[in-house]
Amino acid sequence: MARNSATGWARILAPVLLALATVLVWETAVRTGAVSAMFLPAPSDLAGRFWLELTQGPLWEHTGQTLIAALMGTVIATIVAVPLGYLIARIVWVDMAVTPYVTASQAIPAVAVAPLLALWIGYGLTPIAILCAVVAFFPMLITTVIGVRALPQDVLEAAKLDGASAWQSLLWVEAPLAMPSVLAGIRAGVALSVTGAVVGEFTMGGQGLGMLLTLFRDANDTEGMFATLFMLAFLAVGMFTALRILEALANRRQRRVSRDLRQVTLEEETEPVTGPIPTLVP
Repeated sequence: MARNSATGWARILAPVLLALATVLVWETAVRTGAVSAMFLPAPSDLAGRFWLELTQGPLWEHTGQTLIAALMGTVIATIVAVPLGYLIARIVWVDMAVTPYVTASQAIPAVAVAPLLALWIGYGLTPIAILCAVVAFFPMLITTVIGVRALPQDVLEAAKLDGASAWQSLLWVEAPLAMPSVLAGIRAGVALSVTGAVVGEFTMGGQGLGMLLTLFRDANDTEGMFATLFMLAFLAVGMFTALRILEALANRRQRRVSRDLRQVTLEEETEPVTGPIPTLVP
């Protein structure tokens, strides 16, 4: 028990100590002139500039635009990737027909797709959101396929014995059991969609953090660029953490559904049925 507690503290302290040591060396290198502040500002200066941009600059406004584009892209990717992933996992000919093209599409970088979207759709929020969806699509698809294929067959058979129809099994058994894998893909896709939003704003305009980065770059404002990068990192981490919490809740529901259905199977195997089978599926 004491060893586990020590290991837990080590997991927390190790990255914190590494971060403190890195900041200390960084600050010392800049203050002593070993590194030019024009190329790499001191951490204390960056912290002050970040706070200034938060309280008096346009950082929040541009963050909102990037967040909207990233969320729209995540929703679009989820709507397409999750059903398609289910079909690939369940229907062999869909897998054979679609998978080669999906795999080949990953060889095309997002920065190459952006000019085509601008040509086809125009400039603004819509093509940026679609680019976010393109970037976030693949991990969502793959984790959905893996999650559906990994569903325990004994649990699915228990649902059938419980009288569940195909739609009931999908909604009340397969979906809860596969949800942790699906959410893991969405969690990865959310972080990628932020990257897609910035790439889209670089190439297709917009009013988000990508445009702000361009302005700071053209002005040779290194501190402003770092402040924008910090906000991008916080944005991705915040969205990632929110979905991590949802994933934890889905894991809890997955364990409950699996336990209940296995209990039904055990009761049916050990006791004679003298009445109607209790229904777990609404």
